[in-house]
Amino acid sequence: MKRKALALLFAAVMTTAMLAGCGKTQTGGSDGASQGTTPAGTEKEADASSAGSGEKAELTMWGSWSGDQVAQLEKQLEGFNNSQDKYHVTYMVQDGMEQKLLTAIASNEVPDIVLWDRFNTGVYAPKGALASLDDYIAKDNVDMTQFYAPAVDEMTSAGVVYGIPLTVDSRVLFYNKDLLDEAGVDPASITDWDSLRDAAIKLTKWDGDKLVQSGFSLKDVGLFNNWIGQAGGKMIDDSTNPPTAAFNTEAGLTVLKYWDQLLNQDKVYQLGFEDGFGGDGFKAGKVAITFNGPWTLESYKEAGLNFGVIGQPQGYNGEKSAMMGGFGLVIPNGAKNPDASWEFIKWWTMQPENGVEFCKISGNLPANKEAAKDPYFMDDDILRVFSETMDYAGIRSKVFGYSDLEGLALIPQLQKYVAGEITAEEALSNAEKQGNDILAEAAQQ
Repeated sequence: MKRKALALLFAAVMTTAMLAGCGKTQTGGSDGASQGTTPAGTEKEADASSAGSGEKAELTMWGSWSGDQVAQLEKQLEGFNNSQDKYHVTYMVQDGMEQKLLTAIASNEVPDIVLWDRFNTGVYAPKGALASLDDYIAKDNVDMTQFYAPAVDEMTSAGVVYGIPLTVDSRVLFYNKDLLDEAGVDPASITDWDSLRDAAIKLTKWDGDKLVQSGFSLKDVGLFNNWIGQAGGKMIDDSTNPPTAAFNTEAGLTVLKYWDQLLNQDKVYQLGFEDGFGGDGFKAGKVAITFNGPWTLESYKEAGLNFGVIGQPQGYNGEKSAMMGGFGLVIPNGAKNPDASWEFIKWWTMQPENGVEFCKISGNLPANKEAAKDPYFMDDDILRVFSETMDYAGIRSKVFGYSDLEGLALIPQLQKYVAGEITAEEALSNAEKQGNDILAEAAQQ
C-alpha cells in the first residue's frame, strides 16, 4: 500500500541521515511521531544570523504548483518581498514534493516554507515531516476561527496544528450560457437532481448514433464522494475500530442508479466523449453542464466561453453537500528560518487583503473567511457561488488509508460499473471489501 511504502521510505532516509552523523540537529525528539514535532519557533540559529546584516534573509518555498501557476505565485511573493525589508522568498517547483521533503529532512536541507496540500497532513505529520505551529499560534494569539473550520481540521493531526489554511476550493456546476439559451433552459431552475436531469436531457444532441453535444458530463466517477453526501450517505464509518467503508448503502445505490439513468436511459453522456476534446468537452463547447472548480476560471475565460456557475444541487433527501479541498502553508521540521517563515505565513493568510489579491492573480479562493466575504467575491456572480459553497462544504475523511480506499478500491469498481461490466451492487460490495482490507492494514501501521 502507499502508506506502507511511505513509511519504509521515511525509515530509510532517516537511517541514512543518522549513519552519516553530520548536519545540525533537527527539531523534534524521538517521540515526535506520537506527540508532534517540537514547535518551529524553538530553532533560532539561522534567523538570528541575518539580524543586523543589512541584507534580506533568503527564504525558499517549495510546492507542486507548476506551469502558469508559477508566475501567479511569483507575483504574490513579490508583494511580500516588497512589503518589508527583512526577508526575500523564492518559489521552487518540486515534483513528488512530499517524498522529496522526507529526503530533505534526513539530509538537513529542508526549505523554509511549503505550499502544502492539506489532505496530506494526516499522513506526513505523524512521520515528523512538519513542525507544530501551536506555540506560534499561542504567542501571537491567533484566532483560528478566522479560517474555515474544515480547512483548519485538515491541517490538524492528533490535536496539533501543523499549518495555516491558505486556499479553499470545491466543485460547482458550470454551464454554457449560449447552449442553455438555445435550448430554453433557465439555469436558475437547476436546483436539485431532478431539475439537473431534466436540463441535461434538453441539452443533449445526437446525430444518429453519434453524440454531438452532451447535456451533462459524467466523466469523473471520483466525484462519488460528493454525490453520496447529497444522497444522505457518507464514505466512512469512523466509529468502528478500525474504521470501515460506509458507502455500500441505499444512499450509495441511489447515486449509481441516478448515474445509470443519465448514462443509459437518458443518454446525456457517453463514456470517452470528451477524449476528442483534450479531456474537457465543456471548454470545447460540446458539454453544456459540468462539475469543475475555481482553478479552471482563467482557462475558460481565455477560451472565450460564455459561462456561468450554479451551486451544488440538492439530492433526493434535500441534502446539499460539497467536498472542500485546497492548500495551506507549513513549516517543515528542521527549517532554518522558522520565525521568518511564520511572518510570511501570517502576511499571506491573516491579512485578508492579501488573500483577495492572490485570488485576483490566480482565481484561488482564500481560506480566510473575512477575505472570502470581500466585495470582490460577493459582487461577482461566479465567485460568490464558490464562496457560498464553502459554508456547507466538508473535507475528505482523515482516517488512515482513506485515499487508498478511494483510489485503489472504490474508483476502479465505479469505472467498471459505468462501463457496464458489473452491477451497482457488485461495484459497491467489491469496493467495500477491498476498502475495509485497506483500512484494516492502515490501522496496523
